[in-house]
Amino acid sequence: MKTICLTLSFAAALCLAPACSSVKYDDPDRAETLTIDFGSTDLQTLANAMTNSFLQSPALQFLDQSGKGDDKRIIMYVGKVENRTSEHIDTQGITDSIRVKLLQSGRFRFTADDAGQDQIGDQVRFQQGSGRVDPAQARAFGKQIGADVIMYGTLRSIEKGRGRSIETGGTKKEDVYYQFVLNAVNIDTGEIMWADEKDIRKVERRGLFG
Repeated sequence: MKTICLTLSFAAALCLAPACSSVKYDDPDRAETLTIDFGSTDLQTLANAMTNSFLQSPALQFLDQSGKGDDKRIIMYVGKVENRTSEHIDTQGITDSIRVKLLQSGRFRFTADDAGQDQIGDQVRFQQGSGRVDPAQARAFGKQIGADVIMYGTLRSIEKGRGRSIETGGTKKEDVYYQFVLNAVNIDTGEIMWADEKDIRKVERRGLFG
């Protein structure tokens, strides 16, 4: 009996040990601080800051162009955000979040991005050439709306660190600074109609045994 109890106690101790793993759902808006690397909180911070700036800009209230009719909302194409950091960051995740929020505001219209254009092309070619679609209902190229403005930007970082020493009490420190710049440019004139930047600084300290 004593052997069984010891075995059960040992098994329970193992389940409480750091080697055991578990999975649970968590709040997606909770600040993520597992590492100093670019994370979900950084993505949300940048996307929210730029969305608010877009919505508050007088220059982006409306834009009249030939052929737009009565709807003067700005039609936007989402371009690329260049990643100039040392990390592998999916910058499209930032612009996707911005686009969703701006669409939901009702203030902007968007043309399809490259992935969407590929899907459109495949579908139009299918409707036109497969023989399976009623010709009266088959869609054709040449009827898409044209974007007024293109959104593009840059994400860059500066990283610095200080190793362990007697002066620092054996503490190691890492510092990373992110700068995110976004632009909205009038496609006809090349004018930068709006630009903004958002900065993030993160500091990580590790003790002697960290």
